[in-house]
Amino acid sequence: MSKESIKAYVLINVSVGREYDIVEKIREIDGVEEAHVVYGEYDIIVKISGSYLKEIEKAVMKIRHIDGVIRSTTLITT
Repeated sequence: MSKESIKAYVLINVSVGREYDIVEKIREIDGVEEAHVVYGEYDIIVKISGSYLKEIEKAVMKIRHIDGVIRSTTLITT
């Protein structure tokens, strides 16, 4: 029986001018599949995957603790 993968998209606001520095730090976090600087209401979008919700939570908490991250919104899907 195969496990379903849980995916989450994290929309992030960061301090002005820190986008590229922070996106590089995010790409080093376990579970992060993609991280991109975007333009508009959010500064960075991240795609995370894991087998368990706890893995997603761990990655999101690491992102939220990066210096310069102001706010995040997490959208979870399967």
